[in-house]
Amino acid sequence: MGIQAERIYVDQAATSFPKAPEVAEAMLRYMTEGGSNVNRGSYSSAYAAEGVLFETREALARLFHAEDCKNVIFTSNVTTALNFLLKGLLHPGDHVIVSSMEHNAVMRPLRQLEAIGVSFDRIPCRRDGSMDVSLLPGLLRPNTRAVVTTHASNVCGTLLPVSDIGAFCHSHGLLYILDSAQTAGAFPIDMQTMHIDALAFTGHKSLLGPQGIGGFVLRGDLAEHMEPLITGGTGSLSHTEQTPSFLPDKFEDVTLNLPGIYCLFAALNYIKRTGSDSILKKELQLTGQFLDGAAKISRLHIIGQTDTANRAPVVSVQTEGLDQAKCAWLLDSAYHIQVRVGLHCAPSAHKTLGTFPTGTVRFSFGHWNTEEEVAFCLNALKEICNGI
Repeated sequence: MGIQAERIYVDQAATSFPKAPEVAEAMLRYMTEGGSNVNRGSYSSAYAAEGVLFETREALARLFHAEDCKNVIFTSNVTTALNFLLKGLLHPGDHVIVSSMEHNAVMRPLRQLEAIGVSFDRIPCRRDGSMDVSLLPGLLRPNTRAVVTTHASNVCGTLLPVSDIGAFCHSHGLLYILDSAQTAGAFPIDMQTMHIDALAFTGHKSLLGPQGIGGFVLRGDLAEHMEPLITGGTGSLSHTEQTPSFLPDKFEDVTLNLPGIYCLFAALNYIKRTGSDSILKKELQLTGQFLDGAAKISRLHIIGQTDTANRAPVVSVQTEGLDQAKCAWLLDSAYHIQVRVGLHCAPSAHKTLGTFPTGTVRFSFGHWNTEEEVAFCLNALKEICNGI
């Protein structure tokens, strides 16, 4: 087969690429025409920045069906947001339930909290990454405070039953904290109907923004029971050394990443204009094309579900008889195909899927990818597997 002259980027689960053209334009516009902080300047460019900040909060609140845009809190990424939520809401003596598919962005903060008396149990998921909600009651303890899950596995793409988990939490008086890293912007999320009390998001994946911007969204009254992880200067209540108690200032005692917020606002407008359902349909179409082709390649094993039902556009494979890292290296060096290889910061998920400690080669698709690119990836995998 001919060698691809330009790279084929199929690592969208790590970060989306390319971005919509207006995303880079927004960055340039802020850096060359704006440049001001918010809450720290009494002049027109600062007020303009505050307007974009407010509109971005509003857009995210609409996207997630949050109660109020002031409940949208900006951080640098989803990992920081999860640290805010877990360390701000959990206390010694609390018990938490997580799925066995969690990313280390959930598990490492919980391991830290374990050292001060927070305990957790895992919901054992099936070999394809799916979860049986009927197992939840058996994990309840008198001190269970919250359930924390991912929305979709970053390893195999399987969606967890968020609505069912939320309903369970609501009926048992538990908090439900959702990691939406792989789904925000692509899949519908309604915090109110799904009974999600706190949602962590990142801007640089399906929200199509840049790295360095993310955040969390809270149920209104939850902020009263949550301690801020970082405190400093908000630009509000500057006469006191005490942290403001109102939102969003209680959790935004930092200089915000306004270039990132401008870009995220541009990306949200692009998603709204294009239609998230249209974007997802294209991504799952490409995923289905890849799954159908991969199933026909000898010595190539699909990890997890083998169809597009109940999944995100993320597919992990293993090459039989060939080190996974070598497969990824061959894809890049010989075919200019960029994938991710390894354990993807989710060792528990790999143990569930039966791929620990070997890891997998992960393909993840975005709506900028094409059918021709997917076909090229399949042909490359076939040639690599035939050479084993």
